[in-house]
Amino acid sequence: MTRFPLNLPDDLIERLQALRELTGQTEEHLLIEAIRDYLQDLEDLCEAERGVQDLESGKTHTVPLESVLKEYGLETKD
Repeated sequence: MTRFPLNLPDDLIERLQALRELTGQTEEHLLIEAIRDYLQDLEDLCEAERGVQDLESGKTHTVPLESVLKEYGLETKD
């Protein structure tokens, strides 16, 4: 694991310390999990935006739900 120097505002330090006490997790663990979750959310957002761009450009297209259900022999609930 690589060390990464990081200066945090006092309010975030206080929140991390409070969470450490509540959860029993170290500040390092909490920061790693927060960064991991944020990066996953950001990656998901970028992928969704790429999908919208592909739809808008005509690179991909949608398929009506009814067509998919019919193809697989499933019925919709009316």
